[in-house]
Amino acid sequence: MTLVVIGGATATGKSDLTVELAGRIGGEVVNADSMQLYRGMDIGTAKLSLEERKGIAHHMLDLVEVSTDVNVAWYQERARATIDALLTQQIPVIVVGGTGFYIKAILDDLNFPETDPLVREKLTQEAEKIGADALHQRLGKLDPAAAAAIPRENVRRVIRALEVIEITGKPFTANLPRENSTKYPQALQFGLTTDRELLDARVDLRVEKMFENGLIREVEGLIGAGLLEGKTARAALGYAQVIAALEGEITMDEAISQTKVATRQYIRRQETWFRRDQRITWLEESSDRAATIEKAILTS
Repeated sequence: MTLVVIGGATATGKSDLTVELAGRIGGEVVNADSMQLYRGMDIGTAKLSLEERKGIAHHMLDLVEVSTDVNVAWYQERARATIDALLTQQIPVIVVGGTGFYIKAILDDLNFPETDPLVREKLTQEAEKIGADALHQRLGKLDPAAAAAIPRENVRRVIRALEVIEITGKPFTANLPRENSTKYPQALQFGLTTDRELLDARVDLRVEKMFENGLIREVEGLIGAGLLEGKTARAALGYAQVIAALEGEITMDEAISQTKVATRQYIRRQETWFRRDQRITWLEESSDRAATIEKAILTS
């Protein structure tokens, strides 16, 4: 039963490679990008259009409204059920995305402590009092690996990590086993890497095109659909900056500039996260990555 996982930083070419590979092996795609779960968040998340998917079935996309907050346990249950159903039908599965925590939740048996309403409320009040930056700095002292993986803008996830630390007395990342895969031992993991200067230039161009292609209109429409009511979707790269501009906190030019900077910072955190997993085989952009993965599948 073929299960391939393709991870890596934003703008390294994961989506296009996945479509090409799926066409070669007759596979279907399971999304592991936390923001592509949301309906209507298309331009800012670089979600492939139906045309760009070239007839390849994509799963775990457009599942929830932007007013809804989802967590990794919710994702784990649904993604695994999707993968199991496809593998049972002998359909090759390609998991793709840049949310490393979601990929690890698919592969590994993570333990998700129950939430404590009192602890959660206390941390929420602290976030409102001292601000997101100070709360993220606290997480950095208690669990540097978690702070590297969780953007400071995603206050809900920062609060959840601190909540787990307070409840268990252990780092949030203590729930993340780094040894062999426990759920899908047959999984072949690959990571895409790109020259840093090229990647930074690609990010600048990508952000500019997103704004040219209607990101502002998309955000305005999603505000009408409840974007401001949820904590997760509104913290997404690009969306948070456009919201700030629409609320008069910054100019739209500043929103574009800040989105570029935040995306580059996020890429560094993605790289840090994925590099910790020794099971990943890294593929340079200059290589024929689809052919390399196909060969690995045939010889596994």
